[in-house]
Amino acid sequence: MNNFQYKNPTKILFGKNQIENLTTEIPENAKVLMLFGGGSIKKNGVYEQVSKALSNFEVIEFGGIPANPEYDVLMEALAIIKAEKITFLLAVGGGSVIDGTKFLSAAALYEGDEPWDILVKNIRTLKGMPFGTVLTLPATGSEMNSGAVITRAETKEKFAMGGPGLFPLFSVLDPEVVKSIPQRQIANGLADAFTHVLEQYMTYSVDAKLQDRFAESILQTLIEVAPAILKDPSDYKAASNFMWSCTMALNGLIQQGVPSDWAIHMMGHELTALFGIDHARTLAIITESHYTFNLDSKKDKLAQYAERVWNVNEGTKAEKAMVGIKKTTEFFHSLDIKTTLSEYTKDYKGTAEIISKRFEERGWKGIGEHGKVTPSDVEKIVKMSY
Repeated sequence: MNNFQYKNPTKILFGKNQIENLTTEIPENAKVLMLFGGGSIKKNGVYEQVSKALSNFEVIEFGGIPANPEYDVLMEALAIIKAEKITFLLAVGGGSVIDGTKFLSAAALYEGDEPWDILVKNIRTLKGMPFGTVLTLPATGSEMNSGAVITRAETKEKFAMGGPGLFPLFSVLDPEVVKSIPQRQIANGLADAFTHVLEQYMTYSVDAKLQDRFAESILQTLIEVAPAILKDPSDYKAASNFMWSCTMALNGLIQQGVPSDWAIHMMGHELTALFGIDHARTLAIITESHYTFNLDSKKDKLAQYAERVWNVNEGTKAEKAMVGIKKTTEFFHSLDIKTTLSEYTKDYKGTAEIISKRFEERGWKGIGEHGKVTPSDVEKIVKMSY
């Protein structure tokens, strides 16, 4: 097992009626900017619960953060933060709203001239404006980590950011919200969390037995609860396990002491930036091709995954690995998620070359757990995903 240091300061308030505890979690005398998305919180009762809990605070609202948090929209919110002398941010939404809030947390205290530099120059945030979250869409794990991804439509770019100053102070996780989520978004959440685990698990062994078992248990739980939560989003037991699995998939625990990949995400982000495809679905597009292309270096872990998660007990190690890859694609299909780029756009030709060129220009000469997936390899993997 590799050396590691682990600290996750985010307080979790999990279960029914936890939103009412916002009253005591937000610092006294805070001036709050409440951030949300397209307005679904006003239909599912969350807005009313949050407003009631914030009744003793001075609150300004900012809605309209899109599914891929857009830089220009967030800059409008940043102007409000500065003009109104906001001291606390509250994200009420899914991963996009929370990611957007993390960017604002960093940008509010950023001393440079251009906040976009935080993203393009990958500037780590050591201290941000304090914020909390009320999670309404399980998927990204952003409610308990310090990372975010921001999109800029103007340049068709999507960049990750992070730093120890971007952990939420607290996050409210009430599984009751799941019953109001559209099935497409539930499917996206399942696929997103599943791939988050794979990115931290499907590398090579460093004999971190407990991390492997943690990762495998999250994958098994997602597979188990997927049919139930898709059939009946009001099933509180299924919703609870779904929500907590999504959080555990990317709160940092399973990546301690082990190598991580993240190449699928790096390629997937480009598909979202270029075509506007849902994030989780871009991951499903790339996954099979990435693992097939890198079969030799990932064979041992893929075979272990096939055995432990999918109960594949016959065949050689390579044969088990290939079955594991196919089982993963079948899982995405069971969620009604398509797994080839041509199923999402007719304009897919040339995409591989565009992404490869972007990686080359950014100096991303070798990605993945070994740092050996070159822009040329990326081009081949994306082509395999057509």
